[in-house]
Amino acid sequence: MHDLHVADKVNKMVLEEAVKNNLKIVKKIVVELGSVVEHGANISKENLIFNLNLLNKGTIAENAEVVINEVAGNDWRLTSIAGN
Repeated sequence: MHDLHVADKVNKMVLEEAVKNNLKIVKKIVVELGSVVEHGANISKENLIFNLNLLNKGTIAENAEVVINEVAGNDWRLTSIAGN
């Protein structure tokens, strides 16, 4: 469940950025993920990708490639989105 919470935040940021940049489709989402603990558990790269794909269904990011780069630190951030 904790992965879903972060995925929801990322998804909202992606859709906001897409609107700001007049994108009609998002093709790629890149996130940096450190050692993030949410609700007492570490967020895993695999679960974050799964949940982002789940939340992207029916949106302009539905078929976007999700890339999670593991980094040092204890935070996450949306690095970039690409589309047209």
